[in-house]
Amino acid sequence: MTQEQCARLYETCYMRVFSYVMTLAGDRSLAEEITQETFYRAFTHQRDFRGESDEVTWLCAIAKNLFVDETRRQSRRGQISKEMPDPIKSVAKTVEDRDSSFRIHLALHALEDPYKEVFELRVFGELSFREIGMIFGRTENWARVTYHRARIKLRERMGEA
Repeated sequence: MTQEQCARLYETCYMRVFSYVMTLAGDRSLAEEITQETFYRAFTHQRDFRGESDEVTWLCAIAKNLFVDETRRQSRRGQISKEMPDPIKSVAKTVEDRDSSFRIHLALHALEDPYKEVFELRVFGELSFREIGMIFGRTENWARVTYHRARIKLRERMGEA
C-alpha cells in the first residue's frame, strides 16, 4: 500500500472506526488512542488483509481486538470500575454534547459557500473528494483543499464562541 493509499484509507475510514470504538469504550481519549493504534497496525500489517471483507470491517476487527486487549490489561491492573455509571453525569454529558453540537451547527451555518457545501457533502453526505470535485466541476485536489480550509474556518469560529 502506497503512502497515498494509506492516507486515503485513513481519510475515508477514520470516523467510522472511531465511532465504532467509541461505542465499545465510551471514553473519547481511549477511543482515539485505539483508533490511532488500529490504523498503525493496519498500515504495518497490510499484507495480512486478504480482501475477503470490506476494509472498514477489517479495521473494526483490529480495533475490537485492541479494545479487548486494553480492557484485559486494565482489569489486571484493577483500573476498570465495577460501578454503574452515574446517571447525573450521563445527563450532564448529553446536555454538553447537545450544546457542542448546536454550536458546531451555528458555525457551519455561518460558513460561506463553497466551504459550507463541500464540508457538508464530505461529512454528512460521506462523499469522496473525487465525487465532490465532480459535483462542482473541479478537481479532486480542489475538493480536498476546500474541505480542509472549511475545517480550519470552523475551528476558528468555534474558538471565538
